[in-house]
Amino acid sequence: MIVDVKSPVPSDIKIAQAARLRPIREVAAEIGLTEDDLDLYGKYKAKVHLDVLEKLKDRPDAKYIDVTAITPTPLGEGKTVTTIGVSQGLAYLGKKVFTCIRQPSQGPTFGIKGGAAGGGYSQIVPMEDFNLHLTGDIHAVGAAHNLLAAAIDNRLAKEAMWSTDYLAKALCPNDEYTPSMRKRLKKLGIESERPSDLSDEDKERMFRLNIDPYSIQWRRVVDVSDAALRNIIIGLGDKNDGPTRQVGYDITVASEIMAALALCSSLADLRERMGRIIIGTSNSGAMRSKWPVEPITAEDLNVAGAMTVLLKEAIMPNLMQTLMGSPAFVHCGPFANIAQGNSSIIADKIALKIMGPDGYVVTESGFGADCGMEKFMNIKCRVSGLIPNCVIIVATVRALKMHGGGPKVVAGKPLSKAYTEENLELLEKGLPNLLQHIENALKFGVPVVVAINRFTTDTDAEIELIRRRAQETGAEDAVVSEVWAKGGEGGAALAEAVVKACEKPNSFKFLYPDDMTIKEKVETVAREIYRADGVDYTPDAEAKIKLFTDMGLSHLPLCMAKTHLSFTHDPAIKGTPRGWTLPITDVRASVGAGFIFPLCGTMRTMPGLPSRPVFMDIDVDLETGKVLGLS
Repeated sequence: MIVDVKSPVPSDIKIAQAARLRPIREVAAEIGLTEDDLDLYGKYKAKVHLDVLEKLKDRPDAKYIDVTAITPTPLGEGKTVTTIGVSQGLAYLGKKVFTCIRQPSQGPTFGIKGGAAGGGYSQIVPMEDFNLHLTGDIHAVGAAHNLLAAAIDNRLAKEAMWSTDYLAKALCPNDEYTPSMRKRLKKLGIESERPSDLSDEDKERMFRLNIDPYSIQWRRVVDVSDAALRNIIIGLGDKNDGPTRQVGYDITVASEIMAALALCSSLADLRERMGRIIIGTSNSGAMRSKWPVEPITAEDLNVAGAMTVLLKEAIMPNLMQTLMGSPAFVHCGPFANIAQGNSSIIADKIALKIMGPDGYVVTESGFGADCGMEKFMNIKCRVSGLIPNCVIIVATVRALKMHGGGPKVVAGKPLSKAYTEENLELLEKGLPNLLQHIENALKFGVPVVVAINRFTTDTDAEIELIRRRAQETGAEDAVVSEVWAKGGEGGAALAEAVVKACEKPNSFKFLYPDDMTIKEKVETVAREIYRADGVDYTPDAEAKIKLFTDMGLSHLPLCMAKTHLSFTHDPAIKGTPRGWTLPITDVRASVGAGFIFPLCGTMRTMPGLPSRPVFMDIDVDLETGKVLGLS
């Protein structure tokens, strides 16, 4: 450890600030990276160049481990703590290991959750950098996203004010097409060397996108929780302030651009993904009646190249370290309820090559296994071609008792005695939640290990009950994790179980094939993962499914937007409900990211703040410059 383990355990930030950090050059050199492979951001973090993948392309991959969890309480159950802790446990055993996790959003950091760098003696450091800005990737995503939003409203305004001839001259002042325009020519089937060659009809098709303002699905983003921005009116003022219309804000990490960044394989791939983003469709009114309705993309708006420029540094993963001094990538994410909820494919691939066949790469999927793990398997593995060797499911006695009918758990309020005293009957009633998550993971053909994140009030009898029932359901093992209090030593037993599980036969498979219809995919996830009896679609959802099917998008995988606090669409329903129907209220197409995005029930893509936000405790020591109150 690069910090001394103490009891009682100090606050997270005190532990992190007491750590004797290794210079990031030293961490990089130990895993075979040179300074030419790095862009340094101070002494303790760096970006890693993508050409490392090419250098190591012939090296076999390390073992690949995904950490997920049961359906959590609003307090969380220590999934990130366990992800970092099992990595530290592997390092403690002398194994080569790389941790790959998501970058936290400032929304939860300043809202209800606080820091997301792990906790106790299981953390990524520097903790303050991890939680606050890091190297600016999230801000780059926000800039690219909002540039596209500005381009949309600018085009709406200019097309309303300008004639087609004036529009063509303004967009092509030198009578030359941009690369994006040449792609649009090909899309429309028009042959032309210069804009002046176009007929009046082709000029109108080429330059007047005629965007239907009611079809626009591209909102703006900001990386703080701000409920007041969920629905707003823009364009108030005179005509130079743009068209008046209702829009809104999402939180930046829910942006399609963040998902595209996490799922891309190279800068060229990212550029293609930016161009494929669909912002809406053309108007089917009288002006366009002789042409079919078409999807309008970022490429059509000539902005995809500039968006990619804003992301060319963000595509490189950020190298940091754990409290064991072992390497960690922090890149992309998070939010597996309203987004794909996994760190980047690029980070995982680089780590797998660096570690090689004798090493291990531990990554993390957001929220419960019905959210992040399902998307890890059906989206991330499908896109990357990577196959996990083991899944770790994190469980706590506290959460299982809640699923058994225990009192409501509220962040910031003391726990009921039901959670702090032995109660085997209540625990037994809640265990089906863990068992359903185990069954779901096994459907993908991957060995499962349960990590019991132990609190001081948990009894040996409660731990043994979880272990026995997990193994009866098919888990390879269920092991106590004490990484919060003991760091790598507290994760050694869990790490040993994971090493054994990674040697087991693997029969990985997806939950559904590409050629299923959109509805068949939705109903497969609803039935197999959530255990719903059926699915209801609103008329809007039905219309969107038809539209996206007609566009040829039904081959894409699903990114289900669903509450993380229940197997159902209703966060109040705990346990493992049966005899219910999943409502699909809307369906969106994130073509740049590469998935269809069904919304289950009421989902908010912009969180709000609690009555007492975490930011009230955060300040700076004016003498030392150290951050205070971040936990």
